[in-house]
Amino acid sequence: MNYSESKVMQAFELYTGLARNGQSDEEALSLYIADDAIRGLVDGFAYRVDCVIIRAGDKIYMIPKTKLSPFHVNNDFIKRTYLKSGATNADIYLLYFTTIILFGAFYDSYQTLEPTRDFISIDDWARLVNDKINVLMEHDEEELRAREQEFSYNWQQVIEKWDDMNDIKETAKKQSGNTISRLSFMDTAKRFLIDQGLIEGIGNNEVILTEKAKTIVQRFFMEVEYNKGILEFIYQWEEEDEHAVD
Repeated sequence: MNYSESKVMQAFELYTGLARNGQSDEEALSLYIADDAIRGLVDGFAYRVDCVIIRAGDKIYMIPKTKLSPFHVNNDFIKRTYLKSGATNADIYLLYFTTIILFGAFYDSYQTLEPTRDFISIDDWARLVNDKINVLMEHDEEELRAREQEFSYNWQQVIEKWDDMNDIKETAKKQSGNTISRLSFMDTAKRFLIDQGLIEGIGNNEVILTEKAKTIVQRFFMEVEYNKGILEFIYQWEEEDEHAVD
């Protein structure tokens, strides 16, 4: 398809704004929606850098689809920006795990496309993380190791990292500086997700999902192609336990 020079320049200007800020203003959204040619060009530019354009509320966002995208937030950046000195991949695994559990709290264990709650407190979020890790701990290490290979996700490290942050042990470990409290880690996770535009604080130590987060969950988080079956793995034992009770 042939495009006029003005269309190409308008599309490129819109794309560069997305590349710089990750999101557009309302004027860019209107142009993206109204003009098929510009929308096709912008989508094409994004595709070339392993990204996808999504619309959420009154904005559009450019979201990395794979780790190969130059716009993907890499682990070294997360460690350097959000985690304590000396952070390891175990901290990254736990950060991602807490994010999965947060989304699960809003979406009723991934059985609905619309949120089933309006907000959650950080304390309740931490309790849900603890509950899910306790479920993981009930299963033998051999099965967890097999699942680690399947998902490229180190469940044992998640368990150990969370256990090391046990607030009951905090007094004993504080002097050596080997641990931080669980609520402190949850605050780190909160700050990371706020910076990524996925949640907003509403006071009283409570958070809500943004429209950006809701759109990402609906379009990507529920799809096995993107979540690699991790969600089913986390929640399958919970469902099995419920059936056993019934």
